[in-house]
Amino acid sequence: MVSAAVAVGSAAASESNTTEAPPRTGSLVATNLPIMEVAHAVMVTVELDFGSPVPSMADALKQIERRYEPDDKSGRTFAILDAYGEPTADGKLHISMHVSTEKPGIGALIFRRTGEVLWKTRIVPAAAPPTSSFAGKNLSVMLDDGKGKPNLFDGTHDATSILDAIVRDLGISVRGFWPDGDEREATFFYSACGCPVKAMVRRVGEKSVRTKELPVLFPDDPAVARAISRLMGWP
Repeated sequence: MVSAAVAVGSAAASESNTTEAPPRTGSLVATNLPIMEVAHAVMVTVELDFGSPVPSMADALKQIERRYEPDDKSGRTFAILDAYGEPTADGKLHISMHVSTEKPGIGALIFRRTGEVLWKTRIVPAAAPPTSSFAGKNLSVMLDDGKGKPNLFDGTHDATSILDAIVRDLGISVRGFWPDGDEREATFFYSACGCPVKAMVRRVGEKSVRTKELPVLFPDDPAVARAISRLMGWP
C-alpha cells in the first residue's frame, strides 16, 4: 500500500458516514430477510428505468438510496465498492453494484424513482476473520506487470504520486516498472471484505489516465476516491 494514500483513506470512513453519506430514511422491516455475514460481498445487478435521457453510472447511483439500520445505532452497515453497466436496448440502465457488508444490522438499496427495494439483507457477525489480507480500511494499491501479474506497492515510502511508489518485490520505483504509454490494470483495496476494485489505466508522462470510464470507484467513500485520483494523477 502507498502510505500517503493510506493516511487519507483511513479517515474516509468517518467522512463518508457523516457529511457525504446518502440519507438514511425510514424503517426497514426485518421479516424473512436473507442473511449475510460482516466482511462479505455480493453483486447486486438490476435493470432500472430512469427515463430519458439515460443517466451516467455515477448519476444513476445518486438515485439509489442506501438505507442502514445498524444494531449499535451508529454508522452504516454496508458500502458500494464499485459499479458498472450499460444502457439496454429498451432504454433502461443495466447496473451491477459490488456491495461489501461492514457491521451487524440491516441494509437495503432503494430505487428513489419508484421506491423499489433492489436489495435488502440482515447482516450478522462474521463466524471467522476475513480471509483476505487486504481486509480493512487502509488503502492498498497494486499494478500488474503488463503480463497479468499484480505487484503490490511498498507503503514505507511516502509517495504522493503512483510513479514514486516502490514495487515491493522488485525494489524499484513504479516509474521504472511502468513504461510511458503502457496500459495496465490497477487494483485498489479499501473494504471490510478486502475485495479488489479494478480499473484500466495508461501511463501518460508523469501521470496516468483511465482507459475505460467504468467502473465507478468507491462511490460511498468519496475521500478514498479522491485520494486515488490524486495518487494516480487523474483530473
